[in-house]
Amino acid sequence: MKFQLFFIGLLFTTLSYAQTAPKDWQHSSPSEGYPGISTNALYSRLPADVSPDTVIVAVIDGGVDPLHEDLKNMMWINEDEIPGNNIDDDNNGYVDDIYGWNFIGNAQGENVHYDNLEVARLYAKYRDRFEDVDPDELKKKEKAEYERFQKIKEEVEEGRARFEQNFQLYSVLKDALDKIQEDFKDKDEVTVEDLQAYETDDFRMMQIIQVLVTQMEEGTGFEALVSDISEGYDYFKERYEYNYNPDFDGRAKVDDNYADKAERYYGNGDVKGPDASHGTHVAGIIGAERNNDVGMDGVAAPVKIMAIRAVPAGDERDKDVANAIYYAVDNGASIINMSFGKGYSPYKGVVDAAVKYAAKKDVLLVHAAGNDGQEVDSQNNYPTDKYLKRGLFGPKNAPNWIEVGAVNWEGGENLAAEFSNYSAEYVDVFAPGTAIYSTTPDNTYARYPGTSMASPMVAGVAAMLRAYFPDLTAEQVKEVIATSTDQQLNLMVVKPGTEEKVSFSELSASGGIINIEKAVENAIKTKGKKRKTAERGVKQLKPSPKA
Repeated sequence: MKFQLFFIGLLFTTLSYAQTAPKDWQHSSPSEGYPGISTNALYSRLPADVSPDTVIVAVIDGGVDPLHEDLKNMMWINEDEIPGNNIDDDNNGYVDDIYGWNFIGNAQGENVHYDNLEVARLYAKYRDRFEDVDPDELKKKEKAEYERFQKIKEEVEEGRARFEQNFQLYSVLKDALDKIQEDFKDKDEVTVEDLQAYETDDFRMMQIIQVLVTQMEEGTGFEALVSDISEGYDYFKERYEYNYNPDFDGRAKVDDNYADKAERYYGNGDVKGPDASHGTHVAGIIGAERNNDVGMDGVAAPVKIMAIRAVPAGDERDKDVANAIYYAVDNGASIINMSFGKGYSPYKGVVDAAVKYAAKKDVLLVHAAGNDGQEVDSQNNYPTDKYLKRGLFGPKNAPNWIEVGAVNWEGGENLAAEFSNYSAEYVDVFAPGTAIYSTTPDNTYARYPGTSMASPMVAGVAAMLRAYFPDLTAEQVKEVIATSTDQQLNLMVVKPGTEEKVSFSELSASGGIINIEKAVENAIKTKGKKRKTAERGVKQLKPSPKA
């Protein structure tokens, strides 16, 4: 493989990008110069004499660290279950489900870490059937499936080839850095002078060292470069060896009958799993403990986080998503955050049934729109609120579903995050989703970007509405959020994934960014349908300090 110095330099430049956004910009008000959701403004106006309900928000994700310093007091705990006795004390079908449940593990405590993408699973499914057939001999229905197989095959093979090339490149970079680190293992810090004096006859190593020196002279530390390359290596290895590998069996550890899509009771109580970075970050955005002088503040104070592990490092499986929704609903969650998605859903009907069950039980589903920088529809980003089938008089879309895109902290023409999916029909609202500072496992914190971060912003707002206005239905909560946005009607922004400029209002159904202060003001005016309590909670907010 030939390594171009210019190409390697670009890699370092991209990986060394530094975020400069304020740590809590998402809680600010638009008047402060950032497209935040006005969380701090709302809390300054809440009446002290109103006691909100505690709302359970389920986080279906890759895992949550329940002992994190900023989350441990905010976790849902199944008080009817005795920890560690290996008995299903509450008879709900799940043994020792203290903080929630893990649908991608087994009763022996083994957990799935990596899995392939759904497209790779479909490729493996069709390959034995169609790889060597003559398409002219196929029947009409079989020809349609054959054509689908060809499309899937091309996607998998192109993806695997692309990630193989990057994986090999990062392998060389990582090997070089490992050698340099070993040679300087007795030094506390590797300096530019150390690298300039490094002796080697390997021309490729000389090139890499030259790039390292250039980056360090521009202000990037050696350890930061090592971390960036290590992360890149892990990413491309995961994509090549697992995600796009149709021969990888990520399901082997789960003690279920995978063919039985109606099976409900499998897995274990380990909600953290082998990598809970993403899910812990999501959980912190929703409900990290506020005003405890630790880390950061979540959106919602009166909240408990139920952790449900169903998303591996790869695509989630429809069966697990459906079961995660059932578990959340049956165990008291009134809001479910789903910061995941994929391009194919072979058993969508199974998920639809769970979504309908949640709708019947008045549970709101909040879903991230995805990070492909494209316009989404009902067939390119699953799960989706559009039902595969509907009854004669039933709805074609889930009324209890809200889809979320991401905005960038910089605002202006770059307001829509460059990676965010969008749609005037299928995306409901936008929310902060770049440089979001939140909790990560083992009492750490980090900044992450993604619609995965925007979705829990909305889930947090929904939790506040359900806490202070308990007689609002899930559908009403969605409506209040969608009609309480900060509108950017005349702002022309770069359409994600393009260089084209469009009105920001064209990127979602609401045309705006969520605003929790406006949502509460509108909720006060909304007549609830549930009639849960005689007193609806907040009747008016304190005057705004800005007034």
